[in-house]
Amino acid sequence: MARALINVPQKSKRGEIIEIKTLMSHPMETGFRPGMDGQLIPRDIIEKFVCTYNGEVVFSAQLHPAITANPFISFTTIATDSGTLVFSWTDNKGETQVQTASIQVE
Repeated sequence: MARALINVPQKSKRGEIIEIKTLMSHPMETGFRPGMDGQLIPRDIIEKFVCTYNGEVVFSAQLHPAITANPFISFTTIATDSGTLVFSWTDNKGETQVQTASIQVE
């Protein structure tokens, strides 16, 4: 797929609201745009984004062709325990990219 940038606070206090930001470098081709040769560029979009925090889904989104290239997703959750956030992006071809980030909760 492509490169993802993730911004998660390294440390937080229990019960604090934390902001999580992700940016996926991806062309998000709709399949409706013609290329230089006049032929349609094949559809290539991220269809699903999911974030889990210690195994529990805290955010998910279904994306559609109208989403811009390089989609930026920002959301909040509550810091409950130290652990791992797992981010996964799935495209229309069924390929999934997964990245993780850790957080220390005091």
